[in-house]
Amino acid sequence: MSQTSVKVATHDPVWTTIRSAAEELAKTEPVLSSLLYATVLNQHRLEDSLAYHLSQRLGTLEVPALLVQQVFEAAYDADPEIAAAARCDIVAVYDRDPACSSYLEPLLYFKGFHALQGYRIAHWLIGQGRRGLALYLQDRISEVFGVDINPLAKVGRGIMIDHGTGVVIGETAVVEDGVSLLQGVTLGGTGKETGDRHPKIRKGSLIGANATILGNIEVGECARIGAGSVVLADVPAHCTAAGVPAQIVGCAGSDEPGRDMKQQFTEKSQDPSDQA
Repeated sequence: MSQTSVKVATHDPVWTTIRSAAEELAKTEPVLSSLLYATVLNQHRLEDSLAYHLSQRLGTLEVPALLVQQVFEAAYDADPEIAAAARCDIVAVYDRDPACSSYLEPLLYFKGFHALQGYRIAHWLIGQGRRGLALYLQDRISEVFGVDINPLAKVGRGIMIDHGTGVVIGETAVVEDGVSLLQGVTLGGTGKETGDRHPKIRKGSLIGANATILGNIEVGECARIGAGSVVLADVPAHCTAAGVPAQIVGCAGSDEPGRDMKQQFTEKSQDPSDQA
């Protein structure tokens, strides 16, 4: 283990908190003891835990879990940013999801988190010129977790993909830091055009359930997209867009919609005079 890895393992409050929660759960729910020891308590770092747990879910008869685990471990060792982003994602889920009661739960159970961490490895692989394996991972992630993220998409830190089912993120899409995506969100193209053709979601934005955003358009910083909306044009920063096709209906309702997760449209948020 490198000096960097030892430092992370020793001074890692996220991992320490996860281990403490796993120890407590193993005592109170012995049925889960084998899972908890294999996934957390017998692992040295969050990186090791993620590599083991995700490979168990993504491995197949033809591409065994052990080989997938080795790929994950190689990626984490080569690029510390991947695991740093994972830690930010765990904190984001705990901070934003009222159904999440500990850092341990996303690691063990949340498929939106799992899919995102798998994407991060596929993104690293395609950057190494290993397109075939990256696409294989994309396919397995889609099959197992119901989330389809192209390995070439650019996704920042502190992302929450809540529930996950049906989320699609296209090849040239950008999702900046602090964004929250609910189930069924599509960041897609508008046809057979090539080149830069997918949405750019700026930091701190909230994209509601089953929203569809199409084309090389921009959802501005800390904007909010209503559930079920179809967005075909740019959305200014700090604004709410809703409807089919989406229209600007007011301000974003809070300074950080991606964190606050406020999805109801109040009278204040609907008043255009309140727009930033």
